[in-house]
Amino acid sequence: MLIQVDAHNGLAVYDQIVRQVKFAVADGAVRAGELVPSVRELARELAVNPNTVARAYRQLQEDHVLESVRGTGLAVASTAQRRCQADRTKLLSTRLRQALAEAVQSGLEAKAVDELVRAELSAVRRRHPS
Repeated sequence: MLIQVDAHNGLAVYDQIVRQVKFAVADGAVRAGELVPSVRELARELAVNPNTVARAYRQLQEDHVLESVRGTGLAVASTAQRRCQADRTKLLSTRLRQALAEAVQSGLEAKAVDELVRAELSAVRRRHPS
């Protein structure tokens, strides 16, 4: 499981871990029943405090994304993919709504906002082809 954190992006590191795990599960990159790295292993890999990873894992357990497997560790829950897909859609919808509201409040006309969104989506697709 590939997770990258950026201490300078304004989002708490534990929240970055939570989101990236949810996105990986939603995308099917991490499947139900698959074990996640131990707290110590992931903390070492990301060069973060183990308490940060533990907090992220607790949040993922509370969100029913991860479940404890006795004597083994934490695994992705059987219902996690559907739940994570819904969470991803909700999170991204909220962030887009905030950005669009800011664009409209700044005085941009709807046509200009639409053109801006299309141009940025096109740029993202060029940088990250599917």
